[in-house]
Amino acid sequence: MSDLIINRRPQPDSSLPVFSQVSEVLARVYASRGISDLEQLGRNLKELLPDSGLKGMDAAVERLIVALEKRESILIVGDFDCDGATSTAVAMLGLRMLGAAQVDYLVPNRFEYGYGLSPEIVEVAATQNPQLLITVDNGISSISGVERAHALGLDVIVTDHHLAGSEIPEACAIVNPNQPGCEFIAKSTCGVGVIFYVLIALRRALGQRGWFEKQGLAVPNLAELLDLVALGTVADVVPLEQNNRTLVYQGLQRIRAGRARPGILALIEVSGRHKEKLVSTDLGFALAPRLNAAGRLEDMSIGIECLLSEDYDYARDLANTLDELNKERRSIEQEMQQQALQLLDQLQLDEQQLPWGLCLFDEGWHQGVIGILASRIKDRVHRPVIAFAPGENGEIKGSARSISGFHVRDGLDAVAAKHPGLISKFGGHAMAAGLSFPAESFKAFCEAFDNEVKRQLSEADLQQQILTDGELNANQINIRLAEELREGGPWGQQFPAPLFDGEFALLQQRIVGQRHLKMVLMDPTSGLALDAIYFNCDTQLWPNEGISRVRVVYRLDINEFRGQRNVQLLVEQLLPR
Repeated sequence: MSDLIINRRPQPDSSLPVFSQVSEVLARVYASRGISDLEQLGRNLKELLPDSGLKGMDAAVERLIVALEKRESILIVGDFDCDGATSTAVAMLGLRMLGAAQVDYLVPNRFEYGYGLSPEIVEVAATQNPQLLITVDNGISSISGVERAHALGLDVIVTDHHLAGSEIPEACAIVNPNQPGCEFIAKSTCGVGVIFYVLIALRRALGQRGWFEKQGLAVPNLAELLDLVALGTVADVVPLEQNNRTLVYQGLQRIRAGRARPGILALIEVSGRHKEKLVSTDLGFALAPRLNAAGRLEDMSIGIECLLSEDYDYARDLANTLDELNKERRSIEQEMQQQALQLLDQLQLDEQQLPWGLCLFDEGWHQGVIGILASRIKDRVHRPVIAFAPGENGEIKGSARSISGFHVRDGLDAVAAKHPGLISKFGGHAMAAGLSFPAESFKAFCEAFDNEVKRQLSEADLQQQILTDGELNANQINIRLAEELREGGPWGQQFPAPLFDGEFALLQQRIVGQRHLKMVLMDPTSGLALDAIYFNCDTQLWPNEGISRVRVVYRLDINEFRGQRNVQLLVEQLLPR
């Protein structure tokens, strides 16, 4: 790992009267994240941005109304990650709530068809005789897929959030906050958020036409879908700006009150969490990986069926299957990570010699896990990383993860522009992307990608930095503050959970659960002894009985064991002093 620089966030004025409702520590945390009014936390659904700003919404709603009135067969075409699964479930459930007579879904198997509305998946869809296809969490790059659908007499509504390329599909409607000309402010809305907005607009239009009275239907409460929206939003690691915080907060409130889907409650149970205390990090690190495991290793329909199930016992059976798949995924990932690190060691390169844009490939790697592998290696070497695995027809598939300062999807676009024909296809976000090309082009691509990263970044960008919220004194390290910080979110991407740093004496250290470092630390000023745990530590470095003083970057947490509750430090970084 590159040397780590620990910096503390600037401390703006946290003495505003509005902050009198919270502790000095939380006020400081909020102020450093740009919060000057507690309404900016996004706790109220009334503060949700109106759907009127979304380009293409009117056309999408009009086509959906036709589908409902004519009782057309609607087919949802989803994606094989957690955002895709929750988007598919929200579309299915929401359209049924609004009176759709025939609605079903289809998710491409990543190993057979790859991502998105491809011409091949349109052919599969056509066998189900739909009149309307609706993409969720995909479609903005499906030019040929939409063309094939039109040739087969199928209309397509695209709902997506990925960045558009130079050409967009000729769909009958496109709803995507990131399409050219869309003025919707919340560009970070993910796939499940987009389809939720479509349903809101559709419900309003149907109400204005007297649809529900004519059909003998109660006007549905679409807030019942917010548990799914919250899960997909957190899982896709989109920025938790105010609008997304509203969606996530409201979804968490439903879950905590026990008003969640049976499938979500079952996933909470198998992951060992408690619904009453669930927070956004639980969605991201406990529930989402179990759903994603299905799409990575087998078929995401297992996860979607879990989310759609109305029967808790059946949902729990599916959740147990997802849990087993996640264990298998972790085992595969750990083996691949070890192989990747060995590959780096074989290269015998130090930090100065490593490519700035690092590409890794192994014939034995599993394409369903390369995204996680790229993320793990990126965290270790702090530079853009693409991990590749064998694909179909002589191609290899890559999954990219980036660092701040390098927009990886735009970087791939620049490579493609400079080297026409080098990349077969690509797409993604600022921090994550996917691509494919012929295996024989690997060396040429590695060089082109490295050059593009070097063109955009400086050596300072490759220096890993971590921002903390400063130091806590011994009087502040207590259960009351830990609970306040836990409830102060939802925390997430670009609205990070409070992180503190300080120097401590290291009194005890031992490995538990094979890879976790359990410690007892002592505050040198007060003599206060504190429990701490460092998950997934480098066991080649720790424990180290020769170290008695450490600098710790940590989150304040509560450990509950056998009815006892104690404050605990969740260690993010551990540095000898």
